[in-house]
Amino acid sequence: MELILGLDVGTTGIRAVAYDHDASALFSASRELPTSFPSPGLVEQDPLVIGNLSRQVLAEVGARAASLGHVVSALGITNQRETTVAFDRASGDVRRPALVWQDRRTAEQCHQLELSGYAGVVRDTTGLVLDPYFSATKMQWLVENGGIDGFTSPGLATVDAYLVWLLTGGKNTSHFATEPSNASRTSLMDLASGQWSSEMSDVFGVPLELLPTLQPSASIFGEVSGDVVPEIAGVAITGILGDQQAALFGQACFDEGMVKATYGTGAFVLANAGTVVPPVVDGLVSTLAWDLGDVGPRHYALEGSAFVAGAAIQWLRDELGIIDDARDVGPLANSVDSAGGVIFVPAFTGLGSPFWRPHARGVLMGLSVGTSRAQIARAVVESLAFQVRAMTDAFRRGGVTLRELRADGGAAAMDLLIQLQATNSNLSVRRSTSLEATARGAATIAGLASGYWSSLDELAERWSFSLASEPDLAAKPLIDATYEAWLRGVDRSVPGELAGSNTSQ
Repeated sequence: MELILGLDVGTTGIRAVAYDHDASALFSASRELPTSFPSPGLVEQDPLVIGNLSRQVLAEVGARAASLGHVVSALGITNQRETTVAFDRASGDVRRPALVWQDRRTAEQCHQLELSGYAGVVRDTTGLVLDPYFSATKMQWLVENGGIDGFTSPGLATVDAYLVWLLTGGKNTSHFATEPSNASRTSLMDLASGQWSSEMSDVFGVPLELLPTLQPSASIFGEVSGDVVPEIAGVAITGILGDQQAALFGQACFDEGMVKATYGTGAFVLANAGTVVPPVVDGLVSTLAWDLGDVGPRHYALEGSAFVAGAAIQWLRDELGIIDDARDVGPLANSVDSAGGVIFVPAFTGLGSPFWRPHARGVLMGLSVGTSRAQIARAVVESLAFQVRAMTDAFRRGGVTLRELRADGGAAAMDLLIQLQATNSNLSVRRSTSLEATARGAATIAGLASGYWSSLDELAERWSFSLASEPDLAAKPLIDATYEAWLRGVDRSVPGELAGSNTSQ
C-alpha cells in the first residue's frame, strides 16, 4: 500500500503520522518537545532538538511502514508558525535558541513601531497587527543580539524552512524554502502578491537575503536525504502548511465561510475567506490559507488567535496540582454545574484576538473559602470557550457569515467544551473524528500535490465527525452573564494605565 506521511512539529510535541487512501491514520510516532522559560515573557526551544526529534519520528514511522510492506510516496510538513530560527546554512550551527511564537520579548519593539506610525502600513501590507507574536521582530532581535554572528551562510526562518533545509541534506546545497501560509505570519510578506515585501524589510530591519525562497504550499520542496533519514530516503516533500492553516485544510474547510477551531497549546479560529484578500476586520488578522500552485487556487483566511488554551490545562496539572493527568480536567469540570463565580483569564503570555494586549497577565478571581478544585477546573474550561466566543463575535461584527464550527485539537476531546462552545458562539459545533487535524492537513495537501488524491472534493468526502452539539438555549442566559463577568476579568488583566476597554486594533 502507498502511504502519505504528515510531520507535525507542534509547540509541545512532534509527531509523524502515516495515512492511507481514506485519509485515515494508520500508525504514528511522537516525542515531547522541551520548552524553556528563562524569565517571564521569554519562551525558547533548541532548534537542534527540533531537528533531531523530527528525524526520530520520521525514521520510526518509515521503518514501520517498510516492515509492513508499505511504500511512502510523499511527505507533508506542518509546524508551529511564528517560531523563529537563526542558523548557519553551511554548517547548521545555531547561536541562539529558537524564539517560540509565545515569546513576548519584543513587545517594546512593537510599541515603538506603533508610536512611529507603522501600524497602518503593516496592517495594510501584511494583514497583521503589530504584536510580538509574529516573526519579524523576533528576527530583528536575533540579528541584533548575535543570532547570526560569524555565520558563513546565515538564514532566518520559520520552522518549516529550517526542516526543509535539514531533511534535504542539512548543508549549504540543501533546499531553503518556505510557502505563503508560514510566510504570511512573519509580517514580512505582502499578502496580496504572496511575495516578500522590501518595504516591510525596511520597517523591521530584516534583510530579505536572509530569508528562504517562497513557493506554493503544494509543490516539491526537495527529497529527503538518505544521510538524514535513511528510512524514507528519496521521498519527496510535496506540501507544507503552517499548523493552523493545516488544520483548516485537514478539516476540509475548502469553501468560503467554513470555520474551524483548534484547541491546542493555544486556541485558533480560522474562517476560509475565499480567493480574494479579505477586508480588515477589527480584532482579527488576515492571513494566507494555502497556495495550491498547479492543483488549485490560492485561498485566504481570517484568523483569531488565543495564546493559551491547552497550556492552561497543563498549568492546572503541573503548577497547581489540581489534576494528575490532562485527561482528568473534563470529568472534574463536568462534576459541577457552574464555576461558582470563579473567573479565569489565561493571559499568561498576553492576550491575542480580539484584544491584542501584549502586557496582559493571567487572572484568577472570584475565589472563596469554599471554592473547590472542580470549580477552578470548570472556570478554566469555560475560559477556553469564552476566548473562542470573543473571536466568533469579532467575525460576526466584521460581517462574516459563520456556518458550522469544526473543532479539533487535544482539548476538543472534552464533550463539555464542545457543548459550551456551541452555546457561547451560537453555532453548531462538530468535533472531527480525527483530533489530529494539523497532521492530516499536512498529509492531505502533500497527497493532493503528488496525485495521491485527485481533488478537494475527494478529500472532503473523507472528512467525518464524532460529536455534534447545538446551542443550549435554556443555559444561554447564565452563560451570557458569566461571559460578561469574564470580559470584566479581561479588563483587569492589564494593570493601571496599560488597561483599556475590550476593543481591538
